Amino acid sequence: MGTIEQVLINGLILGANYALIALGLTLIFAIMGVLNFAHGQMYVLGGFVAYYLYGVFRIHYLLALAASAVTVAAVGLVFERLFFRRVLRVATREESTMLLAAGTALLLDSLGLVVFGEKQRGVPPVVPGVYRIAGAYVPAGRALIFLLALGLAGAFLLFMQYTRPGRALRAIAQDREAATLQGVDLHRYSALGFAIGAALAGVAGGLLVTVFAVNAGAGTPISIKAFIMIMIGGAGVVSGAILGAFVLGFSEAIGYFFIPGSITYLLILVGLIMFLLVRPQGIMGRPWG
Repeated sequence: MGTIEQVLINGLILGANYALIALGLTLIFAIMGVLNFAHGQMYVLGGFVAYYLYGVFRIHYLLALAASAVTVAAVGLVFERLFFRRVLRVATREESTMLLAAGTALLLDSLGLVVFGEKQRGVPPVVPGVYRIAGAYVPAGRALIFLLALGLAGAFLLFMQYTRPGRALRAIAQDREAATLQGVDLHRYSALGFAIGAALAGVAGGLLVTVFAVNAGAGTPISIKAFIMIMIGGAGVVSGAILGAFVLGFSEAIGYFFIPGSITYLLILVGLIMFLLVRPQGIMGRPWG
């Protein structure tokens, strides 16, 4: 990448897509108090669904993207119904849900290796051509996934703000007991929230497979990125998730431009630790206590 304009454009595109990942993780945490360690694996599953439907079977990309969201939402619903609901009901220690979440991540990792193998998979460009924007060259495919990611993130925010299910989910996130007293079905909406959060990870995987390709081992690095985003912005805060996503996206783009190689992420992690020492609740989070 030859110019700083190119770097900024790349950061913007990354941030928009990362926002979908961070929003999904934040939604699940805010509603259920569960850190979904399998979030990155759900992203990988969404990427593979898009790869096979669009890259192999040549189904229209938007249909493949929708299938990624639906497939991963179904997996999230199964996880919530069969695993997390029971553990949250009977567990006496918070660590139980963390261990369960780690177990589901390992399960999906193992299944991914068995089903998909270790090979890196990519797809053809969704749309041909290159645009010149503000002095930077942007492949038309990247411009498309940026617009799709931005549109999906906006649709999610509108859903949460103006629909009855969205208001119910926000009420649960703010105060579960008060929401129950107002007649909100906790089981029903917890399942819905987990499914939506998983779907956002799946659709992000379907979008970014067109840029970075996907492999069965990518889940853990993506989960780490998701946790970095919500730590920057503030755990359980929607606006913080979006802010954290763009901070990470621009940090990656700028870091890889000036400092090629793995040292970029070393510096990002060092910077994160120093930031958390000063503001452990994140930029938009409330102080603890």
